[in-house]
Amino acid sequence: MADNPNEEELDLVEFEDSDGGTVTLKVERYFFYNGDEYVLLSNDIGSEPPEETVRYVMKVQPLPEEGEDMEEFVPVEEELMEKLIEAAQTTFSADLPDEGEEA
Repeated sequence: MADNPNEEELDLVEFEDSDGGTVTLKVERYFFYNGDEYVLLSNDIGSEPPEETVRYVMKVQPLPEEGEDMEEFVPVEEELMEKLIEAAQTTFSADLPDEGEEA
């Protein structure tokens, strides 16, 4: 099977939800805030557009024992979340589609 040159390779991660199911999210981009690295994730993985696009911000924690490129995403404290969302919206507003706009 030939690769489609127009198809962008997605960086997908899977999480387990509270019911034990699997949730797949797309890495939108990485960014830094106050010296720490964060990741912006979304549920819009491209195959079937979701009814509503939901974005998440998580902190990136390197896993040195697993190798250079290994990392985990950890939840962010609620009081920091608002600042991170604002920073992401300000930084990436030109890149992110408006609500109801096609990506």
